[in-house]
Amino acid sequence: MDKCTAQVERNLRGLMMMADNFTTIDEYILGFDQAKQEILENIRKIIHETVPRATETINYKMPTFRLNGNVIHFAMFKNHVGIYPGAETIEHFQNNLTDYKTSKGAIQLPLDKVLPKKLLREIVLYKVSLMKDQKAEEWTKYNGNWAEANEKIQQVVNETELVKEFKWGGDIYTFNKKNVLAFSGFKNHFALWFHNGVFLKDQYKVLVNANEEKTKALRQWRFNSADEIDVEKVREYVLEAIQLVKDGKEIKPQKSVPKEVDGILKETLNQNNKLFTSFKALTSGRQKEYIEYIDEAKQEKTKISRIEKIKPMILEGKGLNDKYRK
Repeated sequence: MDKCTAQVERNLRGLMMMADNFTTIDEYILGFDQAKQEILENIRKIIHETVPRATETINYKMPTFRLNGNVIHFAMFKNHVGIYPGAETIEHFQNNLTDYKTSKGAIQLPLDKVLPKKLLREIVLYKVSLMKDQKAEEWTKYNGNWAEANEKIQQVVNETELVKEFKWGGDIYTFNKKNVLAFSGFKNHFALWFHNGVFLKDQYKVLVNANEEKTKALRQWRFNSADEIDVEKVREYVLEAIQLVKDGKEIKPQKSVPKEVDGILKETLNQNNKLFTSFKALTSGRQKEYIEYIDEAKQEKTKISRIEKIKPMILEGKGLNDKYRK
């Protein structure tokens, strides 16, 4: 799921449930009156028919359909059904959602209106298309080579209060719905990573930042063999990581600053009113794609070539990567 977790959790506070000990979608639906059960079953049926290979589960205390990651969540409230397909999907369908209340990650379907079946199908199909190039199996591709390492880390995790959840195509261990750690085998190493590792004391000086340019909080502990894993030391780090959540220590996500058009792309847009207007009509995400596409080119001739390539796409109101979303 896109990253609408905060919105989901806020909405859950208002969830009108008769019971909260459900473990399946069937149990969830049975917690409501007949009229609401029928609405939920209709939504369930639409998703099933649209993406029959998806599997059902409960995630964030909501019915969830998963295929190469979380495709969509839905939940019943007092006066509406909440649909959670992710922020990018909602942005894509913003012109079709003017009759509904939306937030960054949620769509509210009023109970007194007819269920928009066609729109719901299109939303599900679009979300699946966004995820089609994600290779969830890569997350655990090499785990078979690291059975002993997995067993050692799992032994430590099982002794704690951590809860296993499935996110981004793999298992994440959480405490009070906060991401704490994950681990997996790779081709040349086994990695244990802490989502707020920047706050760990790291008394054994083992943690590394895998991406200095982008990663602020995440820290990795890498092992070249299972023999390198000292269970007692790992336990110290895991317990400290859990305590960080209890203490409320985390780096709050910052809103990214919109990219400004400059250089040759700016000159090109300023020289063509129609192109300029078309570019400004694009969503901020699509504008960013084009800006980065031009900025990535090192040579001016490459920038010019790329600009010629994207001109017709901009004039048609298309994004650089729209073809991968179909």
